[in-house]
Amino acid sequence: MREKAREFATKAHAGQKRKNSNDDYITHPIRVAERLEREGFSDELVCAGYLHDVVEDTIYEREDIERLFGIKVADMVAAHTEDKSKSWKDRKQHTIDTIKQADKEIKYLIVADKLDNLIGLERDLKMLGPSVWKNFNAGIEEQKWYNESIAQYMKNGLHEHEIPAYFLEYENLVKKVFG
Repeated sequence: MREKAREFATKAHAGQKRKNSNDDYITHPIRVAERLEREGFSDELVCAGYLHDVVEDTIYEREDIERLFGIKVADMVAAHTEDKSKSWKDRKQHTIDTIKQADKEIKYLIVADKLDNLIGLERDLKMLGPSVWKNFNAGIEEQKWYNESIAQYMKNGLHEHEIPAYFLEYENLVKKVFG
C-alpha cells in the first residue's frame, strides 16, 4: 500500500516544483512519509504522508483517495487539507484549531509536514536570504505566529510516551528560525 501511495502522489504532483527551488514537489511528501515510516507508524499514516497535499494541490479529490486507499487514509488527508478558497490566515487558523484537538495520528502528520517545510525554509533563508519571503502568501511575522502556534498546541492531549522525537526537533527549529 505504501508503494502504491508513493506512486500515486508522484503522478498527482508531476510537474510541480517546490517554492524557492527547482526541486520536484514530490520530494516533500516523500520526506514526510519517510519520517513517519522511521517512527514506525501505521501503513495508513505513512500513506497519508505521501498523499497529504494531493487533494489540496492537484486535480484529485478526497473520494479518489478513499477509493484507492480506504476511508482512514482519506480521513487523515482530509483533516490536513486546506480550503484554498479561504484567506491564508483563515486556512492557518483552521490548522491550528485542528492540531489543538486532533487525534495523535493527525498531529503526527501535521507536524511531520510542518517540520519538513521549516527545514526547507531554513535552508532557503541561508542560501537566498530574506528574499525567500516574497514567494509566500504571508511574511515573517505571520509565519512566526503560525509555526509558534503549531508548536504550542501540538502536544495537547498526548502522553509523554506518545510524543515523537521530531516534535522536539520542530520546536527547536521554530525557535531557531523565528527567534
